[in-house]
Amino acid sequence: MEPYENKEEVERLLLGAVCISKNDDTERSLIELAELAQSAGAVVVCRVIQNLDAYNPATYFGKGKIEEIAELAKLHDATTVVCDDELTPAQLRNLEDEIGIKVIDRTVLILDIFAQRANSREGKLQVELAQLKYAATRLTGLGKSLSRLGGGIGTRGPGEKKLELDKRLIRDRISVLKGELKDLENQRTIARGLREENEIPVVAIVGYTNAGKSTLLNKLTDAKVYAADKLFATLDPTTRKRKLESGQEILLTDTVGFIRKLPHHLIEAFRSTLEEAKYADIILHVVDASNPDIDMQMHIVYDTLHRLGIEDKPVITAFNKVDKLTDELTLRDMRADLTLKISAKQETGLDELLGSIEEILDRQKVCFEKVFPYNDAGRIARIRKYGKLEIEEYRPDGIYIKAFIPKRIFKEMF
Repeated sequence: MEPYENKEEVERLLLGAVCISKNDDTERSLIELAELAQSAGAVVVCRVIQNLDAYNPATYFGKGKIEEIAELAKLHDATTVVCDDELTPAQLRNLEDEIGIKVIDRTVLILDIFAQRANSREGKLQVELAQLKYAATRLTGLGKSLSRLGGGIGTRGPGEKKLELDKRLIRDRISVLKGELKDLENQRTIARGLREENEIPVVAIVGYTNAGKSTLLNKLTDAKVYAADKLFATLDPTTRKRKLESGQEILLTDTVGFIRKLPHHLIEAFRSTLEEAKYADIILHVVDASNPDIDMQMHIVYDTLHRLGIEDKPVITAFNKVDKLTDELTLRDMRADLTLKISAKQETGLDELLGSIEEILDRQKVCFEKVFPYNDAGRIARIRKYGKLEIEEYRPDGIYIKAFIPKRIFKEMF
């Protein structure tokens, strides 16, 4: 008898979207949904779009399109229908009743990918919290499984509705997760305070998912973070040191990628992690220059930063993947302080990028000249550690220096 090989069945997805405006970029959004499906390890067998004046409040799609989807699902042996917008509990239930197979929405697909990618304890807690918050709003009484377990005397405790029990369990678990994440957030606050005391500048790497942030971090710091040409290849944030040409050290922090229709539950759950960018000295915005939706992706990144309250930070925009461009395009970001073209994979433009980071940091420093007595030479060591020495000359009356140092250090020393 041959041994039985247990293989996980690959889900076959039928993707569907409703376009309610001529200005909607529904086709591009559905292409991205297909990329998300691929990233989740599924296969897309069919895609459908329906033009409507408004979403059907009961079924998302119109009646005729639902019948078409049911036929297409049978024809292509689809196991799941994925809708490109977040559905209400009623829409999910009604669609499953009409089509006869599992129906999920874009949010569930993204949550599934995040659950696969989370490796750190904090990442796993954040994903579970987002999943529970999503589930809490979608518990509905369905059939006998949610009917009373019993009735009358002696059943009012354990005999409450299963729905109510599920809701209570979810609320309790959410409370526990929030407490654990709060402890981790406090640890991060302490670590951030130590960084501020050491005056090590922080550069937060942000960008649309699959823009090349992890590849760039690997090339700049040898971080060995997993990087692949797929959406949300990495999830857990990573911080690494890098020494600039002047000798000054910086910290580069990679953050989770952004995406259109990023679920509210995810933004809330990952807020503490994403807010690392809020305390950074520089925002390094990595953009996939080869993507046809470059303008939309840049807008979503800035909009998400705005929603997180991350504004008034100097921004360097690095147009990545220029090695993929076949035509000479004009690449602009009017909201950035500096822009440049790079290819993280080919390691081109990285020296210029580091130079741009140093230029922005120099703008945040005070330039001063002073002659220090020889018996006060120890203060120069602090300047060398936290700043940038331009000139150091040993003269009869002392040590002349010209340097750039952070404003806080300047106020403490003088």
